[in-house]
Formats: sequence, structure tokens, C-alpha cells
Amino acid sequence: MIKDNRFNRLTANDLKRDLVAGITVGIVAMPLGMAFAIASGVKPEYGLYTTIIAGILVALFGGSRYQIAGPTGAFIPILLAIVLEFGYEDLLIAGFMAGIILLLMGIFKLGNLIKYIPRSVTIGFTAGIAMIIFTGQIENFLGLEGMDKKEYFHENIIQIAQNFSSLNFYSIFIAILGVLILIFIPRLFPRIPVLLIALIIPAVIAFLFFPGKVETIGSAFGGIPQSLPSFQLPDLSWNKIITLLQPAFVIAMLGGIESLLSAVVADGMTGKRHNSNRELVGQGIANVVTPLFGGIPATGAIARTATNIKSGAASPFSGIFQGLFVLITILLFAPFASHIPLASMAPILMRVALNMSEYKSFAHIIKLKSSDALVLAVTFLLTVFVNLTVAVQIGLLLAMVSFVKRMSEVLAVEKVIPDFIKEDEKNEVKNLEFKCPQLVFFTIEGPLFFGAADRFESMITRSINRKPAVLILKMKHVSFIDATGGANLTSLIGDFKKQGGTTLLAELNEEVLDTIKAGGLYEKIGAEHIFSDAKEAVDYGLTLIHVDKCAICSKVEKNVCQTFQQNRENKEIS
Repeated sequence: MIKDNRFNRLTANDLKRDLVAGITVGIVAMPLGMAFAIASGVKPEYGLYTTIIAGILVALFGGSRYQIAGPTGAFIPILLAIVLEFGYEDLLIAGFMAGIILLLMGIFKLGNLIKYIPRSVTIGFTAGIAMIIFTGQIENFLGLEGMDKKEYFHENIIQIAQNFSSLNFYSIFIAILGVLILIFIPRLFPRIPVLLIALIIPAVIAFLFFPGKVETIGSAFGGIPQSLPSFQLPDLSWNKIITLLQPAFVIAMLGGIESLLSAVVADGMTGKRHNSNRELVGQGIANVVTPLFGGIPATGAIARTATNIKSGAASPFSGIFQGLFVLITILLFAPFASHIPLASMAPILMRVALNMSEYKSFAHIIKLKSSDALVLAVTFLLTVFVNLTVAVQIGLLLAMVSFVKRMSEVLAVEKVIPDFIKEDEKNEVKNLEFKCPQLVFFTIEGPLFFGAADRFESMITRSINRKPAVLILKMKHVSFIDATGGANLTSLIGDFKKQGGTTLLAELNEEVLDTIKAGGLYEKIGAEHIFSDAKEAVDYGLTLIHVDKCAICSKVEKNVCQTFQQNRENKEIS
């Protein structure tokens, strides 16, 4: 276990900075926690419980000095889908299972693997999530009545169209007021917590001037309890585990990706380095414990982590102070939250959606009109119109196929004159090669794997117009060979041997040499046919020329190629 030095050498001034940062982030986190919970189909207090518990646990056990964890917008579509299909209780079980998966990922040091997920996939599903969040707030923005949460995007859009006549102008006024606050308050008063102001001012205006005209947290959910969350063990059964395994895995993958992205952002802002595997362990612990108190899945929140750093945080104590501040606020002021209009939360979530959509990167990749653009578009459309689970699976599959295709094109097979021949001898060697079809020399460059193995074999087979006696393969720049590549190389050598030819391999690196030994090819080809130097392979190959079968050599009754080689060597000696 790597020693945790995130709490080392802290001074009283560092703790003061952490306290200020924690309170600042807490003020930002409370409206977001409630908004994300409501958008996920659960009560707002569950988002606050998640903010408290996950925030403290990730600060204690995570791998980043500045990470702030809690509910995030990225989880909204998958959590809402689970709630609609299975219910809130099963959402807690799925979150608990996701925590275990994250723990195992961290323990088995899989943190570094997540960075290999292509950016086209992550931007695709992130933009899709942003689209779902944005459109999902239209009903609250317009104050539409008779709306039921549906699992699929098009069903919700149809409902909006069908219920458009029920729009509430009071809700629209509150929502527009919220938009104006979000736009102008940061410009006029940059130090004021704009998200909190965007909830308080609309709530006060709605309460004083048109009470009961807009839907509030109190009218929709009965307010927020002024108490601590209760502890409850999940009702696990084997059938539920099997049923919820796929949603839990998606939650874990999404949580892992977002938490590590947030940690990377924090590294870039501070110059520090996070521990990826420890971060996954911390996220795992948080997601195992949080559902026991009714909380929803959590992950590292990029915006809140950035706010934490900008507010002067010095250590993980800022995350702990954030959680404690939110807890104290609930215990003291929870009844006032019941007056917050849902219409005032719509602009906040819409802004979150726009910020997370990465629309500039999205447009840039689409303009490339490459395989990345296809992966991005498919992932985005599947996220919006099907679900996140299918989108990630198909997106990764398409990305993998695209990668294999690109890597197969990297492999280069070229028939060449051995590179140790002097420049002034090139013309003579070209004439020799033209006259002597019995020795051919190829350089192979690139990975010889399943995506390129068939291309490798067919290219060499097509290049050998006549039936030479010796085939030399210089493999200095072959980075690796997988099982399929090894099988195709074995097949090529075997077929060539049946025709009476001999294959010589030259300049193999240690990894490739170990691979062909493990696959049995080393024994089949023979140690005497494997050379560390291509020049030695050519010298040996010239001794294997069949004089009687060569149109040139048979006329002069000698090995012309070998004679040329000997003459060249004599020139070098003299």
C-alpha cells in the first residue's frame, strides 16, 4: 500500500484555507446535489446525503488532494432509468454494487486502464447525457402539468409537445429570472455564490408575490427532513445481483472515468499528481457506504473540484469541511428549502448540461469526417435514443474496430535491397536481383497482430512472382507478434517449405523471439535459420541457391549470386 502523504505538513493557515474552500464548495454543492437528485427521479435530500457522505469519504480515502465528490449530472440518465425500471430501493443496491466494483478496480490496479477509453466515446456519451439533462428540464422551465418521467428521450419529447398548452407563465418568469441571475451576477459580483443566489431570489419572489402558483420542493416532495439520514442495509438477493449487475457496472465505469478525469484536471491546475488506483478505492468506499444512508451514486465532480482549488484549498480537509458544512446547513435550515421552486432549478441544470456537453470538441471531431467522427456520432445518438449502457458498449466496439483497422494499415512489407549494401553497388545488386529470382529479401515494419496478419501473408505471397529458393524476412521493426500473427507467419513458412524453399528470419527483438519460441515456430524453422544480423542471413542464403534450377547459374555452371558476394568481400579485404 502506498503511503498517503496528502495530510502531511499541514499548518494552521492551511486548515484555515481548507475551511474557507470547504464552505465555498458546500454553498455550490447544495443546490447541485438537490437538482441532480430530483433530475434522477429521487427526493432532493438524497442528493444532499450523497454530498455529505461521499464528500467526506473520498477526501479521507481517495487519491487526489483536492477532489470533491458527490452526485453529478453524468449519472442522471442511468439513475433515472434504474429508478423508472426497478425503483429507488434497487437503485441503492446498484450503487452499492458499483462501489464494490470500483473497490476491486482500485485494488487490482486498473486505474490506468480507464485512460485508454477513446475521447470520441467519452465526448459522445457526455454530449448525449447533456442533451438528456437539458431537454429533461424543459417541463420545469415551462411549468408543464401532467408530465410523467419516461425512460426514452423521444417519449419525453412527445409528452412535452402534448402538454405544451398547460405551460405556467409564473414558472417561465421564475426560470427566466434564474437565467438572468446566472448570466449577470458572476459578471457584476464574481465573489457571490451565484448558484445559491439563483435559488434564493426566485424562492423569495415566488413566496411573496405569487405563493402556490409554481411547483416547489415542498409541494413536489414534501420538503427536506431536518435530521440525519438513517442507516439501512440493502435487501440483497442473488436474483437482484444478476439483474442489476449491468447497471452497476455502467455506474462504476462512468464513476471511474469522471473521477479520474476530475483528478487529472486538478493535477493540471495545481501541478500535483494523484494516485489513480487509490482514487478508485476511495470512490469505491464512498459508493459502498453512501447507499446505506439512502444516498445515490457519487463520483468526482470536475466543477466543484475546480472551485475547491480556486478557493485556496490546501489538503483533503477542504472536502471534509464541505461535507460537514452541508450537514450543519441541513440541520439548521432544511425547512426553508421547501419554498425553492423547481423552475429555479431548471436553469441551473441547463447550464450544467451546456458546460458538460463539450460542444466545441464535439463539433471539431465531427468536422474531421473520420472514424472518430463516426464513433462519436453513434455513441451520442445511442445515448440519447437508447441508453448509456448500449451506447458505451457499441461506442467502444466501433472504436476498437477502427483502431484495429488503423493498426493493420501501419504494417509495411517491402521487398528491398539489403540495407548494408554500399550505395555504389546498388545498381549491380539490382541487376543481380533482376537476374536471380531465387533469393528475395523483405523488411517488415509494424505490429504483426490479428488485424494485420492476413494482410502480411498475402502481401508477401503476391510479391513472390517466381518460386525462390530463399526468403529472408528482416523483422527489426516488428514491435510484437500475437497468436494470430504467429499462426500466419508459421503458415507462410510452412507453405514455402513445401515448395522446397527456406525461410530465414533476421534481427528479431527479444519479445518477438520469445513469442515464436513459445508458439513452437522457433523449433520448426530451426535455430540455424534465425540471425541477429541481416547481412549474415544474406550470406547464408546465398549458399542455398539451387544452381541447376536457375536460368542464369545453370548456363555458367556456378552460383552467380555467391560469386558476386565473394567478389564484394574480396574488394573489402583489399
